[in-house]
Amino acid sequence: MNEQNKVPKRIARTVLNSLKGGVVPRIGLPYVTVGRKSEIEALLHDVDIISEGGASFRFIVGRYGSGKSFLIQIIRNYVMDKGFIVADADLSPERRLQGTRGQGLATYRELIGNLATKTRPEGGALTLILDRWISSVQAQAAQESGLQPGDPALSAAVDRKIVAVTSQISELVHGFEFATLLSKYYHAYIEQDDETRMKVIRWFRGEYALKREAKEALGVNIIITDDDWYDYLKLFAVFFRLAGYAGMMIMIDELVNIYKIPNSITRQYNYEKMLTMYNDTLQGKAKYLGIIMGATPQAVEDRRRGVYSYEALRSRLAEGKFSRPGARDMLAPVIRLEPLTAAEMLVLCDKLAAMHAGLYGYSQSVTDEDLAEFIKIEFSRVGADSNITPREVIRDFIEVLDLMYQHPEMKLADLLASDEFTYTKSEAVSDDAATGFAEFTL
Repeated sequence: MNEQNKVPKRIARTVLNSLKGGVVPRIGLPYVTVGRKSEIEALLHDVDIISEGGASFRFIVGRYGSGKSFLIQIIRNYVMDKGFIVADADLSPERRLQGTRGQGLATYRELIGNLATKTRPEGGALTLILDRWISSVQAQAAQESGLQPGDPALSAAVDRKIVAVTSQISELVHGFEFATLLSKYYHAYIEQDDETRMKVIRWFRGEYALKREAKEALGVNIIITDDDWYDYLKLFAVFFRLAGYAGMMIMIDELVNIYKIPNSITRQYNYEKMLTMYNDTLQGKAKYLGIIMGATPQAVEDRRRGVYSYEALRSRLAEGKFSRPGARDMLAPVIRLEPLTAAEMLVLCDKLAAMHAGLYGYSQSVTDEDLAEFIKIEFSRVGADSNITPREVIRDFIEVLDLMYQHPEMKLADLLASDEFTYTKSEAVSDDAATGFAEFTL
């Protein structure tokens, strides 16, 4: 029996439903990961740098359905297992890097709302992180001093440890206010003052619109704004490290929404913010922080509207003279996704077939020859050599599996032979190459 049949049904259902719907599942990715070895290795190298006090910034560039979001989710799950805090957000017309109506702050709020840890992978982990930090400090102080809970001397020892953390943060830009609020949260936690705790959480989430409101609620005359939200992410990265985590990884997808901004000046402001983030990470102004952004080739390379329309970014990110398809520099800031090969897609379809059979409790009837024929037809479409994406192939294949399950009399060979599934063979795929698909073995 194929080991993929052992996938828990809850995970198998989520994976198959997500992939058929054209979206990336949050769970179960290791069961369907194929290829992308060099890209993953390059990003994992960044993880080591971040955990040692460095920072990184990467663009993952690929066409719609090529696997950008899939790769981002793989790295997200990996770094959470390694003790990182992860924050992810998709840009949209309401969420940008910079805006005149709070679009940058909206992105910050989304990131903070999606803070995730290994024990809270679904997001919303800010309160959990703060509470665990305080509990950890209390436990350390008790262990080092030998004092018992309730002893005033233990409270003083905990206070000193809290001050040691907040004093390191207060030296950074906006760090004094940040440290003040951490201290307020700690004292509210000790005194079981839930109202003050929630006020501090609101402030960290960027939910105070006016300085006056923050002053009245917490005594700080500053709020997080469109202009400085990124500074607070840098503060969070340092704090998370001091709180016992390995670092912070920020993942921002759908960069195409900046490309789509009609106003050229607004686009330039967004690219300027991107340049600030890029420079900070490479110049050592940020610590324990990784940033990954997902974009389409057009959103990056278009010299009129894309990232490359901002010359300061183009000169930093443009591919060197020696990189080429099949021999990309994976240590460069921009990782361009190569198409998955027919052999890799064959392996992926085999995994999906076994997962589908395990979920619905039937013996897998799709043979190796069936799979090879399916891949042969998919890769024989017009323009498939350059335009086919994993998303298209996966959706087609899961649909075929669903049909065969609902109509047991159907055979894969019959479905593949139908007019609806017959594509005009691409001139770019030779007869020899197409014949070769049938020779794949699993």
